Amino acid sequence: MQRLLAAALLLLVAYAATAEPVATGRRGMVVTEHRLASEVGLSILKAGGNAVDAAVAVGYALAVVHPCCGNLGGGGFLLLHRADGEDRFVNFRESAPAAATADMFLDPSGEVVADASRIGFRAVAVPGTVLGLETAREHYGRLPRESLIAPAIALAEQGFVLEESDLPPLRAAKRLKDDPAAATIFFRPDGSPLQAGDRLVQSDLARLLREIAARGPRAFYEGRVPQAIERAATAANGVVSAEDFARYRVEEREPVRCAYRGYAILSSAPPSSGGVALCEILNILEGYDLAALGFHAPRSLHLLIEAERHAFKDRNLLLGDPAFVRNPVERLTSKTYAAEIRARISPERATPSADLATGAALRERPETTHYSILDGEGSAVAVTYTLNGSFGAQVMAPETGVLLNDEMDDFAARPGASNGFRLVQGSANAIAPGKRPLSSMSPTIVTKDGKVVLVLGSPNGPRIISVTLQALLDVVDHRMSLEQAVAAPRIHHQWLPDVALAEPGALTPQTRRRLEEMGHQIEDHAPFGACEAIGVVDGVITGVNDPRSPAGAARGY
Repeated sequence: MQRLLAAALLLLVAYAATAEPVATGRRGMVVTEHRLASEVGLSILKAGGNAVDAAVAVGYALAVVHPCCGNLGGGGFLLLHRADGEDRFVNFRESAPAAATADMFLDPSGEVVADASRIGFRAVAVPGTVLGLETAREHYGRLPRESLIAPAIALAEQGFVLEESDLPPLRAAKRLKDDPAAATIFFRPDGSPLQAGDRLVQSDLARLLREIAARGPRAFYEGRVPQAIERAATAANGVVSAEDFARYRVEEREPVRCAYRGYAILSSAPPSSGGVALCEILNILEGYDLAALGFHAPRSLHLLIEAERHAFKDRNLLLGDPAFVRNPVERLTSKTYAAEIRARISPERATPSADLATGAALRERPETTHYSILDGEGSAVAVTYTLNGSFGAQVMAPETGVLLNDEMDDFAARPGASNGFRLVQGSANAIAPGKRPLSSMSPTIVTKDGKVVLVLGSPNGPRIISVTLQALLDVVDHRMSLEQAVAAPRIHHQWLPDVALAEPGALTPQTRRRLEEMGHQIEDHAPFGACEAIGVVDGVITGVNDPRSPAGAARGY
């Protein structure tokens, strides 16, 4: 364990020159994947706003300063735990256009057309972020909309100077250059990529933000913006329309709940699979003494992989938009079901994934962002939202300033077709008009005796579940500090393909050898996820930005 913890701390040190991983305070905390957005959230708390007010301001700010992933043209989920004990889950996941069809990404022979659901206007689902943020503000915030959007307007209108940590997503988004509206913003006039020291100015986005501040969500869902998006989509074989925007609605519901070793877990409900899978895995693992087995010891990792294998099989085959399919949430999150699974797990041998079931592909991509907020009253907000792929579909309707999602890629384009994440699932997540695609986003809040002790989540497609889970296990079972838990190396298994992904430093040679002897296939993988987390111990609030996300920062007071 000590060797692996040392590797985790080295990871923190490696990023120390650019990241600001840890902050402490007693009155409030904001942790995001961008330093400027964290500053915006903290300023709102200091101005008398609550956690929801700060979350709304951060959501708009990230759309400006973290354009790969923060968004107005995407969607996601907001989880709220109020100091008075009320818990709410706000679902602003994108929805399929009315003209979407189950076979819209297949060729005449029934094969998936490469990139058709990932790049271009055909990949665009109806965005939910603006209405989601405004719904949360109206129901649970206290500050006026104009004051919450003002920081984002200033950042878009005046621009901000790029740092080296801002550049990796921009360098990777080469197809943005093919879209004239986006290219003029994210590339230099000579067509070369933006560099550190350049100022990123987004005038069209500033104009739209001003309109939203003045008119509310109608500025985004009615009038010139959806009309411009429809025109651009129609010209490029897309199907999203202005009428789709006008019909879009946000849903509120209860979060998924479970208990783990005396802690109460609150997480995301369908159409996110995150809370269900997280609770199913925790329930399975609660039957084992992970602390006694040791951090990343062969037996504890074997049990973790087996629990993930079973939970991801259920996630991939049984869950979907509850408006379209029945989700057996109560059964999957029950202690009885977990006991049934434990009875099928061999203590010494890996279960071949093919023995559990066969399935079909889910398309889910990694470029999401998560942020966590805690205010001085004890209310907590966890938000995970996304454009899906990096910069979404890498298209922008002229004069809108809005990068649009490629969320249609999160549906199963065809049963049996594997995606970029090699996830496999069934027809519960098939495309249908108005349907919301299944997600792995897992905004999570942990309480004990009614008080918040953890707020956490992560981006990175299906690996979100593993990142969130393991940070929680490392704090609760392995008694790590939050800083150690966030930096600790991770593994991930998603049922199919039947392989466990391991970050650098996650396994000692001896542990790897033992897992392989037990029948596990191990694949080395680059660091994944970005856990933005808050912990509370004896009244002291600690915020930790994942060192894997060097542009991020924790800000507290």
